[in-house]
Amino acid sequence: MTSIPPLLQDFLNYMGTVKGASDLTTREYEYDLTGFLRFIVSRFGDNQYANDPDANDPPEIFHISPRLIERVSINDLYAYLAFLDKEKKNTIRTRARKISALRSFYKFLINKTEQITENPTLKLDTPKQKSRNPVYLTLDESRRLLEQIRTIPNEFFMYRDYAIATLFLNCGLRLSELSGIELEDIKEDTITVIGKGNKERVVYLNNACIIAINQYLAVRPKVDGENALFINERKKRFGNRGIQYRIEKHLEAIGLDTKLYTTHKLRHTAATLMYKYGEVDIRTLQEILGHESVATTEIYTHVDDEILRDAIKKNPLNNI
Repeated sequence: MTSIPPLLQDFLNYMGTVKGASDLTTREYEYDLTGFLRFIVSRFGDNQYANDPDANDPPEIFHISPRLIERVSINDLYAYLAFLDKEKKNTIRTRARKISALRSFYKFLINKTEQITENPTLKLDTPKQKSRNPVYLTLDESRRLLEQIRTIPNEFFMYRDYAIATLFLNCGLRLSELSGIELEDIKEDTITVIGKGNKERVVYLNNACIIAINQYLAVRPKVDGENALFINERKKRFGNRGIQYRIEKHLEAIGLDTKLYTTHKLRHTAATLMYKYGEVDIRTLQEILGHESVATTEIYTHVDDEILRDAIKKNPLNNI
């Protein structure tokens, strides 16, 4: 496996220790930037890797120097984006993420370590993403999901999965936030979670969440040394993939396509239901979801078909 060059390792250390990026975000930076550096080495070295995304022996990048990074032009960046699009079949969203990683990397090399002076990413356009309404469960589908979980014969699995789904649907937690909850994070009607960028926030619990958690805690085994709120059958922390798998099985059981509906869609559901039925304003919703920008929260203010249909019916010319 290709080793990480020191200049990339320095950047990852900076993002994790100084900027407070989560382990997941740091790994994404590593993956995205390693791929970029391999492409550049191949492009400048005139070998075939850039045209073969499945190459078994990708070029060595450990000895990449700032001098090589500074050789990269805007044309090289557009060639890289074309490679991601045509060869790697990356989506617009994925390409936009990789551009963001590149910009952060170049800013670090210029402003923080002063290893290079030119920044071609300043001229780089971000691929335009189509605006899409978030996918979410309806109120009826949300109730059916909870009812389905209540049919599990094993009390531990039932109360655990029910508490997980209840927190997703009522509080709009991210998957990593939910799996990271410790027992001591629960204080009366609040839970403290660690969100993106290792930012801590307090999430308030409604009665449904408090009841679901208490029912689960009544059957949760006491395990020395394991303080995770949600544990698996091996009495270890219930990880992201395990939670995803269980939720997907329950979604399948009520007839929903798990290629479309995921744990993250339950977060969308919570936000949409709060906005649609709870009359929660956009700023409050932003705080609940832990969004840094209100622009991110605005995707949940979409007007659904039911409201549009009702608006047309209210046209005074409808009765003529």
